[in-house]
Amino acid sequence: MPKIASTLKTSVLMSLFACLSTSYLHAAVPSAMNSEKVVAVLQSNYGDRAAKRGQAWVNLLQGDYSNDQIKLQSTNQFFNQLQFTTDQKLWGESNYWATPVEFIGANAGDCEDFAVAKYFSLLSLGIADEKLRIIMVKALTLNQYHMVLAYYETPASEPLILDNIDGQIKLASKRQDLIPVYSFNGKQLWLNNEKRQGVVAGKPTRLKRWNDLNHRMGLDHLRQPVTVME
Repeated sequence: MPKIASTLKTSVLMSLFACLSTSYLHAAVPSAMNSEKVVAVLQSNYGDRAAKRGQAWVNLLQGDYSNDQIKLQSTNQFFNQLQFTTDQKLWGESNYWATPVEFIGANAGDCEDFAVAKYFSLLSLGIADEKLRIIMVKALTLNQYHMVLAYYETPASEPLILDNIDGQIKLASKRQDLIPVYSFNGKQLWLNNEKRQGVVAGKPTRLKRWNDLNHRMGLDHLRQPVTVME
């Protein structure tokens, strides 16, 4: 995994997600027109299989779910079907945060790509940003940095961890193999010293790599992987 990364700027997945606030990101279920465009762009840039994955993603985001737990399970299972690989192998550089569309198109990514795609998808499914945090952790079993997504039912709740290494959603206390380093969502950045909470460290605009991701969220300049993972 890459070294602890850098940046965040509030934004929207332009082709699928709408409604931008001045302080944090809101997401809406994609319209039929935007959904068709996403599938078409995946088809033209990455091929037939990518288009099918894109349609499955659209179906996920347009599903009718009775509660947050089902949204979490469905989203976690969907993205964990994609392959894990390194940025160096896939993109030809050591640390690249792919957009969700690039991740789906390439059919592979590293831990940041899994966490980011789950985060944006759950926002689109109506889960409040306050309930979600992307967390950079030290994975003890891997002896390297790793990224996961956390869900807090309430601000005081012990979070649930969505991870590509362990596909089962578990309470943070059941993931003794993960040591939190820092976490963020669209509103805030925290330095973590325990699994439940962290010390507020300012706005997420301090995180450089997310800011870069924000500028690449459209459908016009999708990157092509250097290795085909179909």
